[in-house]
Amino acid sequence: MSTPEPLPSERSAFVAPPPRAGGTAVLLLTCPDARGIVAAVAEFLYRHGANIVEVEQHTDHSDGLFFQRVEFELDGFDLAPDEVLPAFREVSDRFAMETELRLTSVRPRIALLASKQPHCLLDLLSRHHSGELDAELAAVISNHPDHAQASRFFGVPFHHVPIGADGKAAQEARVLDLLEGVDLVVLARYMQVLSAEFVGRFPHRIINIHHSLLPAFVGAKPYHQAHDRGVKIIGATAHYATADLDEGPILAQDVARVTHRDSVEQFVARGRDLEALVLARAVRLHLAARVLVHRGRTVVFA
Repeated sequence: MSTPEPLPSERSAFVAPPPRAGGTAVLLLTCPDARGIVAAVAEFLYRHGANIVEVEQHTDHSDGLFFQRVEFELDGFDLAPDEVLPAFREVSDRFAMETELRLTSVRPRIALLASKQPHCLLDLLSRHHSGELDAELAAVISNHPDHAQASRFFGVPFHHVPIGADGKAAQEARVLDLLEGVDLVVLARYMQVLSAEFVGRFPHRIINIHHSLLPAFVGAKPYHQAHDRGVKIIGATAHYATADLDEGPILAQDVARVTHRDSVEQFVARGRDLEALVLARAVRLHLAARVLVHRGRTVVFA
């Protein structure tokens, strides 16, 4: 009997290369809430020899939706990676599931885009160098030449792609050429607005970071504006980039308290610390397959 073709809803990520011996796989599920989902998923994995090592789930009662993340060991599992989702259709069809499979043994390729500000870029380079980010760092791309030396220090290819006389669209096209084969794009304070076409090439695979003072303090020098207004909390937001600027599904946020005693320089310094921390947290969550996106918002299994 021939194997059925995968449905469009069966999004399989990072399964093309053969996995290393052992390791785990992550199954991400979204479907209308119903009785028996957990039992059906567990029974399928048990029947094929899987040992489940972690399960997290969430029911959205307002929308009647069920979300689940199941991580299981590949040792003893009797299906090859490209066989899992077709075989799982006996369950996914029954519950009208959207499914995604990730292999933790396959390291995704990341590209970092930055402009002049170095704090987020240097933080990610350092975390990757220390082994904290389980991914292949393919490139640093910038519209300024400032980060060439830092990239070389960390052994990452650097590409200076300025906006030339041929305009922004041509610059974007050159950047997209460099992103061929990249699984995740991280905007480490990349101060260029991406076109809808650019974002559409990487759905839910571009992570952006910005201050959380929006929409009150837009434009240049937001921390100066916040200081002038006497705000008591500043923060940072990491989200997936969409065609709507700074309005994509949120991955991570954090805040810090400030007072009238803090100078503008202290506002800026604390804001930069938060931006680096929150961006790194968002990248780790994405790499660990702990994020599901539905209807413009995220379910994050932290």
